[in-house]
Amino acid sequence: MTQTSEKGNISIHTENIFPIIKKFLYSDHEIFLRELVSNAVDATQKLKKVSSMGEFKGEMGDIKIEVSFDKDKKSITVRDKGLGMTGEEIKKYINQIAFSGATEFVEKFKDKTDTKDIIGKFGLGFYSAFMVSDKVEVISKSYKEGTEGARWICDGSTEFELTVADKADRGTEVILHINNDSEEFLDEYRLKGILEKYCKFLPVEIKFGTKKESVEDGEDKDGKKKYKTITVENIINNPNPLWTKSPSSLKEEDYLSFYKELYPFSEDPLFWIHLNVDYPFNLSGILYFPKVKNDFEHQKSKIHLYSRQVFITDEVKNVVPDFLMLLHGVIDSPDIPLNVSRSYLQSDSNVKKISQHISKKVADKLQELFNKDRADFEKKWDDINLFVKYGIISDEKFYERAKDFALFKNVDKQYFTLNEYKEKVSLNQTDKEKNVVYLYASDKDRQDSFIQSAKNKSYDVLLLDGVLDNHFINSLEQKIEKTQIKRVDSDVVEKLIDQGLKLESVLSAEDQEKIKSIFEKAINNKKMAVGVESLSADDLPVVITMSEWMRRMKDMSKMGGGGGMAFMGTMPDNYSVTINGNHSMAKRVLKADTADQQIKLAKQAYDLALLSQNMLTGAELTSFIKRSIEMVG
Repeated sequence: MTQTSEKGNISIHTENIFPIIKKFLYSDHEIFLRELVSNAVDATQKLKKVSSMGEFKGEMGDIKIEVSFDKDKKSITVRDKGLGMTGEEIKKYINQIAFSGATEFVEKFKDKTDTKDIIGKFGLGFYSAFMVSDKVEVISKSYKEGTEGARWICDGSTEFELTVADKADRGTEVILHINNDSEEFLDEYRLKGILEKYCKFLPVEIKFGTKKESVEDGEDKDGKKKYKTITVENIINNPNPLWTKSPSSLKEEDYLSFYKELYPFSEDPLFWIHLNVDYPFNLSGILYFPKVKNDFEHQKSKIHLYSRQVFITDEVKNVVPDFLMLLHGVIDSPDIPLNVSRSYLQSDSNVKKISQHISKKVADKLQELFNKDRADFEKKWDDINLFVKYGIISDEKFYERAKDFALFKNVDKQYFTLNEYKEKVSLNQTDKEKNVVYLYASDKDRQDSFIQSAKNKSYDVLLLDGVLDNHFINSLEQKIEKTQIKRVDSDVVEKLIDQGLKLESVLSAEDQEKIKSIFEKAINNKKMAVGVESLSADDLPVVITMSEWMRRMKDMSKMGGGGGMAFMGTMPDNYSVTINGNHSMAKRVLKADTADQQIKLAKQAYDLALLSQNMLTGAELTSFIKRSIEMVG
C-alpha cells in the first residue's frame, strides 16, 4: 500500500514535551548523540535477531552505523542499516511516545527466544534530538518486503509531516538541522570526543569519517620494508569489549591490554575481578585494583557505568560501595536505565543489590588471593590495604568477610592477620585491667626512640602510617573486644601498658619536687605539664608525649573529622614532660653547683627530648647548638 503525504499533530498529551526536552530533560546537551546512536544500535541488533529467527531472509550485508556532519548545511546525520520503519511505524513509534517500539517487538517474539538483551526504546531518547535542532528529519525503509521509504519532518512543535521517501536500502537516517545555539557540535573533534565517550564499546561498529594509516608496501632494493599511507574508515568503537567475553577464554595479557585501553597512562593494575551475573539481576564488568597512592581522592571516579555497552556515567557512588570507589574498570548492567539520576541510584533496589554483590565479590577475590599465595598477598598489601581498611571502617558486612585476610604490618615488616596478632601480643601486652594493648608508630623514623624503648620490654610495635589509619584504629577498637590501640609516643612505655608494676624511686619525695621545680623554670612553658616518674635507669632521661586522646582528636580533625572536632586543629598543643627520676641525669642536675647550672643542665636535657621529636626549631635550636658547644668545649 502506497503511503500518501500526510500532515498532522502529535498526540495532544505531548503538547508541552518539546520545551521540557530542550531545557530540562538532560543537563548536558551532548547526550543527544548517545541517544540517537543507541537507537541505531538497537535497530541493528533487532535486525540480527529477526534474521536469526528466520523472519528476515535477506542478506545482512554491511551493518555498521555511520555518523557524519555537514558544517555548511549545519546538519548531523546518524545512519543505520537496521530494521527500518514504515510510515505507519514512524507514526506509532515516534508520534505516540506512550508506546515503545520494544513493546510490540517483545510481544511478537516473546515465545520464540529470550529478548532481554535486545529490548530498546525509540521513545524519549529520540526526542533529545530537539535539544540541538531547529528541525529533525527521519528517512526510513523497513526490512519487510514490499514496503516503501517514508520521510518524517518536525520542527519541534507538535506538528509533523509524513511523506513517501525515495530510499532504496533498509534502515534509518536521522538528520538534525542544528540550531544556532548548538553550532559547537558541528565540529569533528567535538563529535569524535562525544562518540568516544559514550559509544566506545557499543556492540555494532560505528563509522565516523576516515583516517590515515601506514601499511607495508613491499621492500626497497636493500631489502628494507617500505610503507605507504592509505585512507581507511574511522571505526571509533570496540564492539566486543573484554567484559562481554567468557573469563575462561581470556589470558592475563588480555586484561592488561584492556586496562591500557581504558587508562592509557596508568601503571599496570595489581589484579582484577571479572563480574558475570545473570540472577537475580544482570551484571557484567571488570574491576581492577590499581596501585593506590595516599592522595586517594584523586583516584576516585575511575569506574565507568554502562547499560548494554552504552556509557552512562562515571559517577557510580551508589552502584559501587564507597570504599571501592578507588577501583578502576567497567560495570555494565541493563537493569540500570540510560537516563540515570542520583536519586534513582540511591533508591533503586536493584542498584543496592548490585552494590552488595560487588562488595562480596571483592572480598571473595581477596580471600582467594590470600589463601592461594600468602607471600604474594603480603607483597601487595601496601598497595591494597587502603581498600581493605576503608571497607572495614565503612561496611560491617565487609569487615566480617575481611577479618580473615586483613593484615597488620609491624615496624620489622612482619605481617599478621588480626587473629594472629592478638594471639601474638596477648600474653606480653595485657594491662592490669585485662586489656590487650596494641602499640603502633605513625612515623617510624621520628618515633624511633619510643619504638626502641618498647622493644626493650619485648613489646611489638605496629606500623600504621597510612592516610586512613586514624579512622581504622578507632574502628578496630570498637570491633575487637578488650583491646586498646595506643601510639608508641603517647606516654612513657611503663604507662602505655600499665601492668601494675612500679619501680622504686632512687629519689626522695623532696628531691622529686625539687627537680620538677628546676625543670618547670628551665622549660618556662605552660603548655608542657612536667612530672617525675620512676622509670628504668636505661630509659631516656626526659620524654615528651602527647596523650593518645589528644593526638587522635587533632589527627582526625586534620582529616576532616567534622562535627565538634573541627576546633581541635586550632587547639594549642598540650604535652607531658616526664622526667626519669631514676636516670643518672636527674642526680647530676640536683648536684649541680649553682641554680643557674641546674637550669642549664635541665634545659639541655629538655632540648634533647625536643630534638628527638623534631620539635626543636628556630632560635631555640640555635641556642641549643651554642650551649652544646660550650658544654663540650
